[in-house]
Amino acid sequence: MPRAAVCPGIDQPLEVVDVDLDAPKAGEVLVRMGASGVCHSDLSVQNGTLLAPLPSVLGHEGAGIVESVGEGVSSVKEGDHVVLSFVPQCGACYFCAHDQPQLCETGFLPMATGSLLDLTPRFSRGGSPLNQMSALGTFSEQLVTLEMSMVKIDSDIPLSSAALIGCGVLTGFGAAVNTASIRRGDSVAVIGCGGVGLNVIQGAVHAGAERIIAVDMFDAKLDMARAFGATDVVNPSSGDATDQVRELTAGRGVDVAFEVIGLKSTTEQAFAMARRGGQAVIVGVPKMEQILEIPIAMELLVNEKQVRGCWYGSSDVRRDIPQLISLYQSGSLKLDELISRRIGLEEVNEAFRAMEAGEVARSVIEYDL
Repeated sequence: MPRAAVCPGIDQPLEVVDVDLDAPKAGEVLVRMGASGVCHSDLSVQNGTLLAPLPSVLGHEGAGIVESVGEGVSSVKEGDHVVLSFVPQCGACYFCAHDQPQLCETGFLPMATGSLLDLTPRFSRGGSPLNQMSALGTFSEQLVTLEMSMVKIDSDIPLSSAALIGCGVLTGFGAAVNTASIRRGDSVAVIGCGGVGLNVIQGAVHAGAERIIAVDMFDAKLDMARAFGATDVVNPSSGDATDQVRELTAGRGVDVAFEVIGLKSTTEQAFAMARRGGQAVIVGVPKMEQILEIPIAMELLVNEKQVRGCWYGSSDVRRDIPQLISLYQSGSLKLDELISRRIGLEEVNEAFRAMEAGEVARSVIEYDL
């Protein structure tokens, strides 16, 4: 009977309680969690920005050790260390076959409904089912999830660092390397320098961007952005952010602007920061009803600007997770440095508060293995 952090309803604090966990069925795996990142998307479920079925065991960014496998599981075995993917990728559907596994048809329904492939969760409490965020629920000492929701990694990789790959790193790094069209020598702007934004910066460095302008209201985050590769920083409290970015780019704007917050105002700001012929890449999770207002005739037609959506960094987890691990092992990718606080499961609500206050890049829940 694992301990888990359950969100009972919108705007309600998470409750750390004992939950029941069923054994894995065919195609499923029981994982003992080593670590889970506390991501802004978890907070977005708790505050209702991101609609998800509740009550639910939250958490979607984690790594752990396989304890047992269900019938037919072949890619992992007991004792394997794994990074969990909040986007299940089957490898066989239309989108997986067309090099867009982040849009996997098979994995979308369980991810969206907080269940597994049979549309039921494996968590329960008092005889009532408990949904599991993104078919995972990493705010739990143990979980049962799909084989297609994990990738095996070397056992010498610290699980606390590996956990961050499962959402923040894949999303941010992938936005720059997979989604955007950054060419060597390009300029980019990154609006929002939390855990995902810092990884956009790392990805932009890897892609060869020459000028990387970090934009954030918190000076502490801008300091971190410099440490992760930003060449310039802009604090909107010192003046209009778009004007400041244009001043740094000879009045033209940047080749690629990333929005990593999820607000209408900053999304439109990213579009305004992009030069003629440039791109605005939307990474942040907005409210479902949010509408983007863009002057189509001038900006999309005459100025040839592009707006690109970015889901999960356009990542193929079986390709990208091993590549990211290799970059980490070579010292080219910062993972350990992303961890601001190491906490216990009981501190998850405090981690939400610290994230909203801009005090952390990532708080990481560490479990006793």
